[in-house]
Amino acid sequence: MRIRRKKWARPELAVCPYYIEDPSAYKGKWNTVFDNKNPVYAELGCGKGWFAAQAALKYPGINWLAMDIKSDMLGVARRTIEKAFAEAGSEVDNIKLVSQNIEMILTSFDENDRIDRLYINFCNPWPKDKHNKRRLTHTRQLKQYRVFLIDGGEIHFKTDDDELFEESIEYFSDSGFEIKYLTRDLHSSDYPDNIMTEHEKMFTDEGKKIKFLIAVKKPN
Repeated sequence: MRIRRKKWARPELAVCPYYIEDPSAYKGKWNTVFDNKNPVYAELGCGKGWFAAQAALKYPGINWLAMDIKSDMLGVARRTIEKAFAEAGSEVDNIKLVSQNIEMILTSFDENDRIDRLYINFCNPWPKDKHNKRRLTHTRQLKQYRVFLIDGGEIHFKTDDDELFEESIEYFSDSGFEIKYLTRDLHSSDYPDNIMTEHEKMFTDEGKKIKFLIAVKKPN
């Protein structure tokens, strides 16, 4: 997602108590970042923070990591989260904003990090063959996630892109994951626990069907 430069983003993030600028400092100890032993879920590419804010409010018993590479985007996400929690009359205590290049996620995570679930919402489809390896669902990436995702842990993946979705099914199969749930029209499906993202609303308003799957990590 492209975003205009926000001069206020870095200063606001610098004083944000739940912003992590150097995630490599927590490599091997992400489960100590929160003051509890609740499960840890991570959104890879949180964008403007719509999903992360709603998910953290809906599930206060889960610790959430909202990751993105762009500080401008994370600045917007911080404001989104602050607004959502303020409207709910709650304190932000179960979410961290993390500055992370997802393609290089193993610079900040290893096998000692026990992450329970990952969310990949409307990632860049990288349609050109020479760019496919940059997809967040590509086999190269899925093998990285396996390092820190617990056995039986889930990846929830949503997209509007038909080609990305169909090829991602193969990526998951080739990378030691089993598809637990799959629909090519999420909003007409029986899936009961959907949290709509900003892109999801936009694409749905355009008449596009949302593809969704849940992949489970099989033991090594």
